[in-house]
Amino acid sequence: MEEPVRPWPADSLALPRVDLRAVPAPPVDMAAPPPGNAAEVRLDSAAAHRIDPAAGCSQEEGDPPKTHAAEWEKRYRRTVIAADLVAACAVIAISAFVIDRLAPHDMHAFGTAFAILCALPVSRAWSARVLGEGPEEYRTLGRALITAAVLVAFGGLLFGALEVQPWVFFVVPAVALVLFPQRYVLRQVLHRRRRRGLCLLPVMAAGSAETVADLIKRTRTEAHVGWRVEAVCTSTGHGEIEGVPVVGRLEELSRHVRRGGYRVVAITADQYWNPQRLQRLAWDLEGTSSEMVVAPVLMEVAGPRLNVSGVLGMPLLRVTAPAFTGGRRLVKEVVDRCGATLLLALFSPVLLAIAAAVKAGDRGPVIYRQRRIGKDGEAFTMLKFRTMVVNAHLIRSDLEQANEGAGPLFKMKKDPRVTKVGGLLRRYSLDELPQLFNVVAGRMSLVGPRPPLPEETATYAPAARRRLLVKPGLTGLWQVSGRSDLSWDESIRLDLRYVEDWSLALDLVILWKTFRAVLAGQGAY
Repeated sequence: MEEPVRPWPADSLALPRVDLRAVPAPPVDMAAPPPGNAAEVRLDSAAAHRIDPAAGCSQEEGDPPKTHAAEWEKRYRRTVIAADLVAACAVIAISAFVIDRLAPHDMHAFGTAFAILCALPVSRAWSARVLGEGPEEYRTLGRALITAAVLVAFGGLLFGALEVQPWVFFVVPAVALVLFPQRYVLRQVLHRRRRRGLCLLPVMAAGSAETVADLIKRTRTEAHVGWRVEAVCTSTGHGEIEGVPVVGRLEELSRHVRRGGYRVVAITADQYWNPQRLQRLAWDLEGTSSEMVVAPVLMEVAGPRLNVSGVLGMPLLRVTAPAFTGGRRLVKEVVDRCGATLLLALFSPVLLAIAAAVKAGDRGPVIYRQRRIGKDGEAFTMLKFRTMVVNAHLIRSDLEQANEGAGPLFKMKKDPRVTKVGGLLRRYSLDELPQLFNVVAGRMSLVGPRPPLPEETATYAPAARRRLLVKPGLTGLWQVSGRSDLSWDESIRLDLRYVEDWSLALDLVILWKTFRAVLAGQGAY
């Protein structure tokens, strides 16, 4: 039996400062050691003359407090707004030229432009908090354009302009087809700068050494998020964590934030934190442009499932159950089957060419069938193009010592059983194309967890079995985050995160990232 192959892959600021000259200095004992610890002294020195690499500016001690955003943030937001306006107006002008030649209506173009330009800011599509922030940016943009379409339709009914159908059903979607790719291109420019160490938000992290260290590692590996941890506060108040200086104790956090001018204050788990201390910290940071971010320490849940509401005067974080049925899942089912059918029609010449190449290679079978476990633990036969020599499973025992796969998976970067044609198919994940038939049959989805082998599921812990609550996918978070280069635990964590935080917007992002990763051949072997 041939060994499994993974499916193809699916992503400084000038801040308020304390005017130390206005604070009377206490008498100094020249014989006494400096107060605090060495790391805190280094921070105070750095805070007195901090250079902002992203904004290209510096602040001297005694400069008046600055509560505005960095120059790069302002420029990026202005660029996004200008690009949206130009693109929307251009699409509307072209549409007006085409439509009005058929049925002239001068006010329709103006009304559509007015609706879009009102809906974008009202829906927070230009908010600095969402620009460059994962699926949320696309979600707010989509919400704005849907709102604009509703406004155009309502305006047509209100003013008796019943000929608005082309503007609602064609012009507004055409604007969306331009704005979404345009936003993506702008984000890629921003992410490229962030990977070069520019346009990063300075972060102060506060919590236990373990949770802070994890945060620092994540911000370094995911530079596109735009965070750079520059200082840390812990319960001990001294030392270094992952090369970042510990500048003070947790009870001194607000003073260090104001003095250092940090844009984000990231609170991670520690026994020190309680509701009263977090509330006091939030009060202390009022009037600054420092954003307080509290890491969820109870569970890894994010996205639309989290909502904050007040009950009996207490702010409660509501965690809704993941949606495994209902309207959104029905939409996903329809999109999966229709999308797979369309892709099969588009790729039919490619499928025939690959089948001929595999057959000509060694005259063996073209399709390889393998048992996989699907939704609710039901087994199904997964299809793929054969990439290994016939009877490859008989040679596996001789290669066990060279296994490079994660967990129970057997993988080798240079597997001698892979044919020449198979190596090319694996690099660009073309061997996975027959799985589109599994999607049409309803056994798989376009996006979902990786389809596991029966022997894998036999070793699953209870938490890992949650992967089986949804259909497996051709691509998913696991595939777009590194594919075969990921550890077993990390691949399980990403699949569980998809199950918990699934949304239609997340599916669209993963599908787009799949296209990029396939072209690059990242992590495929």
